[in-house]
Amino acid sequence: MKNELLKGLSEEQIAKIKACKNQEELLKVAKEEGVELSDEQLEAVNGGICTSTPSFTCPQCGSSDVHTVHNENSICEWYSNKCNSCGHGWSVRKD
Repeated sequence: MKNELLKGLSEEQIAKIKACKNQEELLKVAKEEGVELSDEQLEAVNGGICTSTPSFTCPQCGSSDVHTVHNENSICEWYSNKCNSCGHGWSVRKD
């Protein structure tokens, strides 16, 4: 959790953000709360490449041929995954 990215948010808004299970939920909460995300915050939510990531198995087809992108700078850390076999995409929150 990057506290500097939470500046200006109420405790209630922070709790809602921490409860999000993926990036899409986070963006939805921000929109519902009327929170304008800065360029830095949007970049943090969108992710970046990490060279050391856990292995994931596609929940749709069971393939382990998965491309993973890790966001180390976001308010909550995420692994965004895309199955190279079936094309299914999903996000996992790192706690």
